[in-house]
Amino acid sequence: MKIFQSQLLRHWESSFLYTSYRRYTPEVKDHFRDPRNVGSLDKSDPSVGTAIVGKAACGDVIKMQVKVKDGVICDAKFKTFGCGSAIASSSFATELIKGKTCDEAMKLKNTDISEQLKLPPVKIHCSLLAEDAIKYAIQDYYNKNNGNRENYNETIDSPSSS
Repeated sequence: MKIFQSQLLRHWESSFLYTSYRRYTPEVKDHFRDPRNVGSLDKSDPSVGTAIVGKAACGDVIKMQVKVKDGVICDAKFKTFGCGSAIASSSFATELIKGKTCDEAMKLKNTDISEQLKLPPVKIHCSLLAEDAIKYAIQDYYNKNNGNRENYNETIDSPSSS
């Protein structure tokens, strides 16, 4: 039995999945294994903004929601269909924006996420999706509230396509 376990362990350690997993930073692994703020808010609530963004090339999709009270993001939820980096980026992004004003959250850049998580270059697009999701969720909140804020389309430009 011990020989079999040893062979199995050697096989796992030499496998592509294990090698790929080992390359992730502890921060990514933490947010992937124990994602924060997973869930949904009531999208019919006027204080909630919702956005769904995705990238066809990799198949990642992020649904991001923000709840705003007195101009401050008091809650944020996400659901992500995608790789570990997409889940970690979404989870970390929700933590970054909670307690920030909408204006502060709109200034968040993907590099704030990718540098903290130490994402590899091939996974930077995950942090771009999280950035877009935040900005479009805040824009949706403003749109639901009779445009109480100027349209942020100029700030957002267009969804990141990198």
